[in-house]
This record gives sequence, structure tokens and C-alpha cells, in this order.
Amino acid sequence: MTSQPGPNLQIPRVHLEGSSYEIGFKHGHVLKEQILSQLEIYREIFQQNCKFDWPHVRSISEGFKTSIGLLAPELLEEIGGIADGVADPNVDIIDIVALNARSEIALGQWDDGCTSLAWHIGDKQILAQNWDWRVSVGKNLAIAFIRQAGKPDITMVIEPGIVGKIGFNSSSVGVCLNAIRARPTSTSLLPIHLLLRIALECPSVDAAIAKIESLGGAASSQHILIADLHGGRALELSPLGGVYLPEDQYGIIVHTNHFLENKLVQEPPWLNGSPFRLERARSLCAELREQANSKGEDLDKKITPVVLRSRIFSDTANSPQAICCSADPARGDVGNVETLFNIIMIFKKGETPRAEVVFGKPSISSQYHSEILTL
Repeated sequence: MTSQPGPNLQIPRVHLEGSSYEIGFKHGHVLKEQILSQLEIYREIFQQNCKFDWPHVRSISEGFKTSIGLLAPELLEEIGGIADGVADPNVDIIDIVALNARSEIALGQWDDGCTSLAWHIGDKQILAQNWDWRVSVGKNLAIAFIRQAGKPDITMVIEPGIVGKIGFNSSSVGVCLNAIRARPTSTSLLPIHLLLRIALECPSVDAAIAKIESLGGAASSQHILIADLHGGRALELSPLGGVYLPEDQYGIIVHTNHFLENKLVQEPPWLNGSPFRLERARSLCAELREQANSKGEDLDKKITPVVLRSRIFSDTANSPQAICCSADPARGDVGNVETLFNIIMIFKKGETPRAEVVFGKPSISSQYHSEILTL
């Protein structure tokens, strides 16, 4: 059975500032119950999907802890703060590292699917996605607001215990994430969730790409869709190198859960709905553009969060592996994946960056809870 957030759901909002350790400590303290729940959920998922018991997960996490300490010591301090903030004798920094490196430890064996979109229209940049993952995680999601000296302010939708996720900053830089199932992985590089956070600490897309490259790239194959006021880029990252895709002639980038151009890694077909969602989203964007042109409408005014949610992100074609994903009972626990939230970020010159988030399926308005996010 699945359970969707209802309109009365209260999503925790945590305001974090100070030193790296202080940010982590408050994160761990305020979201303690959610973090403990996340640890239980991931123990189960690692066992189901990978046949890894928790001691094995922790042993792999030790390698990532070393790499994080070398490449991103401030984030390791924050992770340590989270562990201390949880203040549970059964939880230490290695457990929190495991949450942050969950995608890498799993060796690409997760089943999460997502559909992301960047659309540059005039002086407006849209960055949006549906995030699809295990239903059990949905109840733990939170919103984090982070303020650090010398860096842009950050707003993210987070999985508690993880330092980076999907969101945007006060410099109008935003990130979305698509999981990719490919080998190899590398414990000598940074997990993707840390790279998401690092990207959001940058003032521009170009600066974020340069920073990621300076760190050697990603520890696993993943796609970050990143955008700022000047446009979007699709970052197809891997331990063996990255490929960066530009917008098409209409200012659009659509991405799902397979690489489009990065041929550096071994990527067997794994989620047969991914190519369908890619072409479906592209087609729906084209329909919106053509309808606006045929009616002489201003595309900038037509493409609103409401329109994007109703016309693209609520789409159920090819269900259960649709843009708006539903759980697949035929696949048992492994198929218990569905759209947990939709986020639509809007960046415009001279305006404060903002986002609209709905927790739950955007296709069922009676079952979702909406939030407006600004900085």
C-alpha cells in the first residue's frame, strides 16, 4: 500500500546558520526523528536491493569519510555535527556518511526515477523536476534554509541527514538530480549529494562546473541539471569523466534516468520507462510552445508553474513508469517507488529567486501539500 502526503501535511522547515559544525548540529537535533527513520529505511533498502548488511555499508562509508575529509572538509564537519545533533548512542558520523553516500554505496542498484526540465524563456529561467523514490521516504522530507558566511544562501528540499539535494540559492543557481545506473563507482571522489551542495555554494553555473571539475568529478554516474539566469546545462557526471549538454534551440533541456551523451561508463538499460519519459516530456514541451505560437500568446506568460504541473509533471502516460510515477505492485517492495514531490524554480533578473513545491503526486491535487519557497 502507498500513502501520499495530504494537504494538511506539515513539512518541517529548518533554518541553519553558523559554522559548518553548528549547521550540522542543528540539522541533526531538529530532524532527529526523521534521520533515525531514514537510517532504518536505508538499512532495509540496502538489504533488499544490494544484499548489503549495515556493517558492510559502514565499511564502505569509511572510504568515503576519508575522501570527504580531503576534498570537502567543511562538509565532513557538518556531517559530524549532524551525527552529534542526533545524540543517539547507536548513531555516529559513519552512519551519516552512509546516508550521504547512499547512491554510491549501492553501486548504481537503486530504482529511483526522476524527470527534470530546464527552460530558458526570454529573461526567465525555469528549472523543475519530479522526484521519484521509495514511498517510505516521503514522510521524512524537509525543507532546509542555509546561511553561511561568504556563500550564497541556500534553500533545498532534503532527505534529513543528507547535506545536499534539490534546490536553489540567492545567486539564482539551481540544481536538479537524475539517478543513473552505471559502473564504476569510486570512493576516492565525492558522493553526488555533496556535489549538489557544493554547486549551490557557487555564484553561477560556470563556477559550479569549474568547482566540480577541480574536485575530480563525481564518485558515481549521475546527472545534475543546473541552471542560472543565463541558462541551463545538463551535467552527465561519472568517475571517468563528465559530458555537459547545452540547451536546444528553444532553450530547453529535458533529462531522465539514462545518459544521453556520456559514453565513458558501462550503462546497461535498467529503467525502461526512462526513454519514454524523455520523449514524452520533450513532446509536451513542444505542444506548449506550438500552442502559444499558434494563438499569438506570450510564451513567458504562458509557461507558469501551474501550467507545467498540469501539462507536464502530472502526465501519467505509460503508468506506472510515467512522468508522474506510481508504485508498481507487480514489482513488490522494489517497485514501491512513486513521485514524492515536484519542484518548479523560477529565476528572473531583478527578482528574488523562488520555487513552488508540491509534496505528493502533482496529478492528484487532493493528495498534495504545496509550499512557496523564497530566500
